[in-house]
Amino acid sequence: MMLPLLSFITLLLFSSCSSENNASTDDEAVALEAETRMNVSYGSDPQQVYDLYLPANRSSAKTKVIVLVHGGGWIEGDKADMNSFIELVQTNHPNHAIINMNYVLATFQIPAFPNQFLDIDRVINHVTSNSNEYAVKGEFGLIGVSAGAHLSLQYDYVYDTDDQVKMVVDIVGPTDFTDPFFANNSQFQVLQDLLVDESAYPTGTNYAVATSPAQQVSATSSPTLMFYGNQDELVPLTNGDRLDTALTNNDVTHSYTVYNAGHGDFSPTDALDLQQKTSVFINTYLEIE
Repeated sequence: MMLPLLSFITLLLFSSCSSENNASTDDEAVALEAETRMNVSYGSDPQQVYDLYLPANRSSAKTKVIVLVHGGGWIEGDKADMNSFIELVQTNHPNHAIINMNYVLATFQIPAFPNQFLDIDRVINHVTSNSNEYAVKGEFGLIGVSAGAHLSLQYDYVYDTDDQVKMVVDIVGPTDFTDPFFANNSQFQVLQDLLVDESAYPTGTNYAVATSPAQQVSATSSPTLMFYGNQDELVPLTNGDRLDTALTNNDVTHSYTVYNAGHGDFSPTDALDLQQKTSVFINTYLEIE
C-alpha cells in the first residue's frame, strides 16, 4: 500500500537539490570515508538487525542519526521497504547517518507490544554504545511509515527517557486505538489481543490506551511531523486529528498535513510536498551544527 509513495519519492530524488550545506570537518578529527554496514545485529533474534549508512567526514561531536522504521501491520514488512527513504536522506541530508532497522515481527508466540517498541530502544542503545566506533552523536530522528510510524511515536512519547530522539516523522501511522474506528471493530479487537503481551503490563491496564501514542503525549514529546490521507481505509483521518489535538493541548511543536489520498498512495505533487516538509523538519530539529 505504500509502494506508490515510495516510487514517487524515488523519482523525486533525481530532481532534488541538496537542502543541507556540507558541514566542515572538525579541526582535530581525522577525515573518514563514507561507510555502509549491512545487517548489523543488535539482539539475539535473527530479525534484530539494521543497516548502517555512515557519511564521509563524520564525527561523534556532530553527526546525528536518522532511524527508518518500516510498516506492515506489525506482522510483516522489511527494512528494504524503506530503501527509497535512504536515497532521499542521502541526497538532501548527506551529513546525517542513517539506520534502517528491522524489528521482530509479531506472531502468536511473540506479541508486538511492547516488544517492537523495545526493539527501537535496543537499536538506539546499540548505536549509542558504539558511537565512538561509528563516529556519530547520540541524537536521533525517527521516520516511520504506517505501523512503523506508530512504533516511532510510541517510542518517543513513552520510552525515550533520555531524550535522545529530537523529532519524529509520522506517515499514516495509527495513533489511537480508542478511536471508534478501531474500538468498535471486533476483528481489530481480536488482532489487538494477539498483538499485546499482557504479562508485560500491570494488571488492569487498558491496552488500547497504553499502546496509543495519542493517549501518551506529554509536554516532553518531541516535535512531530504528520502526514495523512483523507480517504484512508486502514488508518482513519480521525487518528491524525486525535494526535493533532493531543499535541496541541500539550504545546508540542508539530505540523499536520492532510492529502486527498488513501493509505500512503500520495500523488507526485503530494510526495514532493512531503519530501520538502520532511527536509525542513530535519534541518530544523536534527540540524548538523
